[in-house]
Amino acid sequence: MSRKHEYGLLIDYEYCTGCHTCQVACAQEHQWPAGMGGIRVNEMIQTLPKDKYYLSYLPFPTELCVLCSKRTRKGLKPACAQHCMAGCITYGKVLELAEKMIEKPRMVLWVPK
Repeated sequence: MSRKHEYGLLIDYEYCTGCHTCQVACAQEHQWPAGMGGIRVNEMIQTLPKDKYYLSYLPFPTELCVLCSKRTRKGLKPACAQHCMAGCITYGKVLELAEKMIEKPRMVLWVPK
């Protein structure tokens, strides 16, 4: 695995509350104009029997995400992981993050290209 693909984000979307703090932190960190950013919080609505609904959120990096390379070179977490109020975004080595996925299926592992 090349150095470029050594690190990634593990997103435990079961606990995401949809607060958009990760999205705001990213936009502020990189001074993105409105509507652009390295992470987006996607809202998913599932229709259940008896007119009930299940709402969940999935924070997911976009093509603009560079894992906050300026921050991570200094030993800091990416802005999204640092400011996630639910603590559902973890930054780390891909192989270590993949190990955590075995424990819990409702997670997404994201590795930049």
